Amino acid sequence: MLCNICHKNKATVHLTEIINDKVVELHICQVCAQLKTEELSEQMNMSDFLGGLAGDIDGHEEVYSLKCPSCGLLYGEFKKKGRLGCGECYSFFRKQLLPLLKKIHSSIRHVGKTPKAVDKKIAVKATIKELKLSLSRAINLEEYEEAARLRDIIKDLEEKEE
Repeated sequence: MLCNICHKNKATVHLTEIINDKVVELHICQVCAQLKTEELSEQMNMSDFLGGLAGDIDGHEEVYSLKCPSCGLLYGEFKKKGRLGCGECYSFFRKQLLPLLKKIHSSIRHVGKTPKAVDKKIAVKATIKELKLSLSRAINLEEYEEAARLRDIIKDLEEKEE
């Protein structure tokens, strides 16, 4: 297969791009792949991206001076570099990282993916488990209307599951 860009060399790199919600597959040679890599790196620097996302989260200057007790990384340095200094940074900067993770992944908890071939019962069980955790939190916070609503949803799902 020839390169989709230069139409001269053999395509050795295969890219899938999503442009305006349309999937575009590119089959390109090594030379064009290098040019494409340079183009992408100019368009988006990951540390700038992460730093930009974190920028709209904190908003307070004192947050920039927070310093990891283990490695000495300042939160302001994390914003510039886009990477943490050690494993302890995750715990120390937890308050700042959780909104960032939620913004990037739409969740603060990794739930993984379920293959389409897997029975829907697994998804229902996971939903019930999550709802039971929410129910427990609602009871602890004395939000009884929310707890009753969650209880009813759980009951309906469990009946459908049987």
